[in-house]
Amino acid sequence: MRVNLVGLLAVVAGLLLGSAVQAEPISEPPNWTIDWEVLERLPPAQGKDEAIGVAGAFVGVHRDALIVAGGASFPEPPGESERTVHDDIWVLERNGDQKTWHTGFRLERPLAYGMSVTTPEGLLCLGGTDGQAHSAGAFLLQWDRERRQIVSRPLPALPTACAFGSATLLGDTVYVAGGMEHTSLASAMTNFWSLDLSQEGHPDRFVWHVLPSWPGPPRAGNLTIPQHDGRSDCVFVIGGGTQLGEEPEGLEFLRDVHKFSLREERRLRREGHDPAGAWQPGSPAPHSIAAAPGIAVGQSHIFTFGGDEGSLFDRAEEPRDPHPGFPGQILAYHTITDTWQQAGPLPQAVVSTTAVMWDDHIVIPSGEIRPRVPTPDVWQGRIERTRRTFGMINFTVLGLYLLGMIGVGCYFSFRNKTTEDFFRGGQRIPGWAAGLSIFATMLSSITFIAIPAQVYQTDWTFFTVNMMAIAVAPFIIYFILPFFRRIDATSAYEYLEKRFNLAARFFASVSYTLFQLGRMAIVMFLPALALAAITPFSVPQCILIIGVLSIIYCTMGGLEAVVWTDAVQALVLLGGAVIALTVVFLHTLGRLDEVWQMLGDYQKLHMIHWDFGAGSYMTPALWVLILGGIGQNLVPYASDQGIVQRYLSTKDVRSARQSIWTNAIVVLPASLLFFGVGTALFVFYSLHPARLQPGLQNDAIFPLFIAQELPVGLSGLIVAGVFAAAQSTVSTSMNSISTVVVTDFVRRFSLLRSERAYLFLARVLTFAAGAGGTALALLFATADITSLWEQFMAVLGLFGGSMCGLFMLGIFTKRTGGLAALGGAILSAATMYWVSNHTNVSVLLYASIGIAVCVVCGYVLSFLIPERAKDLAGLTIFTVR
Repeated sequence: MRVNLVGLLAVVAGLLLGSAVQAEPISEPPNWTIDWEVLERLPPAQGKDEAIGVAGAFVGVHRDALIVAGGASFPEPPGESERTVHDDIWVLERNGDQKTWHTGFRLERPLAYGMSVTTPEGLLCLGGTDGQAHSAGAFLLQWDRERRQIVSRPLPALPTACAFGSATLLGDTVYVAGGMEHTSLASAMTNFWSLDLSQEGHPDRFVWHVLPSWPGPPRAGNLTIPQHDGRSDCVFVIGGGTQLGEEPEGLEFLRDVHKFSLREERRLRREGHDPAGAWQPGSPAPHSIAAAPGIAVGQSHIFTFGGDEGSLFDRAEEPRDPHPGFPGQILAYHTITDTWQQAGPLPQAVVSTTAVMWDDHIVIPSGEIRPRVPTPDVWQGRIERTRRTFGMINFTVLGLYLLGMIGVGCYFSFRNKTTEDFFRGGQRIPGWAAGLSIFATMLSSITFIAIPAQVYQTDWTFFTVNMMAIAVAPFIIYFILPFFRRIDATSAYEYLEKRFNLAARFFASVSYTLFQLGRMAIVMFLPALALAAITPFSVPQCILIIGVLSIIYCTMGGLEAVVWTDAVQALVLLGGAVIALTVVFLHTLGRLDEVWQMLGDYQKLHMIHWDFGAGSYMTPALWVLILGGIGQNLVPYASDQGIVQRYLSTKDVRSARQSIWTNAIVVLPASLLFFGVGTALFVFYSLHPARLQPGLQNDAIFPLFIAQELPVGLSGLIVAGVFAAAQSTVSTSMNSISTVVVTDFVRRFSLLRSERAYLFLARVLTFAAGAGGTALALLFATADITSLWEQFMAVLGLFGGSMCGLFMLGIFTKRTGGLAALGGAILSAATMYWVSNHTNVSVLLYASIGIAVCVVCGYVLSFLIPERAKDLAGLTIFTVR
């Protein structure tokens, strides 16, 4: 059960009102184009002197080679005899800029009009016809580059013979939908089958499964394409043709859209319901689509290329010259907004072929350009985006902002006389400024971009997680904050040595330092991808802007510079969201009823999921959000040096409490703003689908809106906000790494003799941390090591709950000693590794599980590993005066 968010706050209503109007017709020209060219021409078939092309061939890509197999050709002139079905295989291999055709290979039998699927292992060929009967066969074609040979191996046969259907790959699973069992369209089916390729080698599991069919007529010549709809991976079944009565009058061309949600299927099966409910209708296409090539583009677009829409069906028997050919309109379907957009003409309309993606190009080989007239042309197209010039005004606004940040660093550099000044700002920071700094640090550039993008794709479900920052504030203020202030710590991990032992302090300090170094790189790299897509800067340039400027003002000004720039950056972040909403409101005022209907139909305002079933731990159910949100907020507020350092930079406990409350109070309007921006983006692009960019990642939707839709000057200011969000997080990590290393390792053992030497080392380490994080981010941008680094960061991330659990054990228990606490932390990390790799537990619960396991295991181990009693005065809630 879900609770609607309608009427939550008036500001949301104003937002939705503002996002409503000036809806453009579907013919609004897109702000991108596809540049087409003839890549090659298909060589002649075996025994033929000239290339004539084929229709219904198997088409795919393997090992950087285009494979075209089988297909049918037609006699001269058309209509005098039956088509010829071929067994030829053509391979177009690419070596750099060189392309070479390899021919002379054969299928085991002539086949055409089967289903093609490109897989990592090769071209999967399913079904088809030899002109007399349809086949249920399945086999894999692979290109051996070393021997320049085609290798074929059999796969499990389809449940029944099938031709003129469509198939696709999603993850490791192949899906087949539609097709004809016999030669008549009256034998069209509602089949929906799947084969899990990862089960090859397990004969009992490597079989085709019959899935529930879509709630619509049987069909052939349809499209089956995988794409994400913002909530789940889906299989889309689009158009085709069906026979509803006597031939030929009963033939109907279809334009309906059906999507099969994998997430919904899993939920229904888990709860014991009929998985047929996983089928959901989509907006119909502008016209019928049959026998068209189509392909998934980017993260949320489906393109269809031409196809037969039925208007010229009665002219199929005309001689080739009088027939005008098939319609050549490209259509773009956006799966998140459920909208169709005309995307220009094809240079040559074709049917009965398959589109594939090859080296960032859409490739459409051969196919029919008129009934029974194939072409040997192999077309390739590349999507070219148009972008608005950033302009001098935007550059000026951005430059002034960035120079202002350097000015702050210069100003505070003269106030840093000791490490007390550099690490804690001389405890001169006002509580409200420290609170804004906490807010800006927690709201990184990833979050600034990701929250609107998440809401744009889904709904307000995760709003509850943000509200847990308010819920945990009293707990932090009354149970955590006093212990840090009482020991007058510079590093949060000093408490762990006083409460447990030196090993606990080192465990936390090393884990934190390594994690923050990697986090800096990610916080610079990911926003740089979005910024590079909407600004003239390249990804490395964006990284350098973020990293170098952060290094300058953080190294010069220390924590005071970090806190005051964070405070400014928090205001820029909030101001940027307000400006975006205001601009949308002023430019699109009106049609409120239509907007509310749209948001209700697409469930964009749902916030609470009442799910307490056995499998709800895998879902964003309310209890998962509450429990997970508490854990996710406890970890930084109780154990993150960057956050705890803010508590310690104020003059007294009262000011420290004010900092926590300031952050908690700001979270509410900020969450409303950023979630509201996401809803506004959905409405805006639902009404203006032509302004979407097909190749752009969904996470970049807010930067796209900023760059394309906001007035000059304002867009520069909000781009500065994105840079600001990254800089606030990066500068915090730099300063806190320096603080931890100097305090927990160098000063702990009195390795230097003077305060001046410690201050110099603090600046050097700040510079080194920033330079290291920037260099690592640049490495991400130039080398393919992100997956390896993500695994490393995932392992380090397992210790987040463990570190927080150490503080909980120290504060809320008396008997737990250092060895037991460390044992609990290690067991917690091991448990989290198992949970993340071998269960489907929601990632939202990871922090809470890690904390709980550390506390429980540490406390139990305290009975098995007793330690000598030590003075705990002022270190636990039981020993505080």
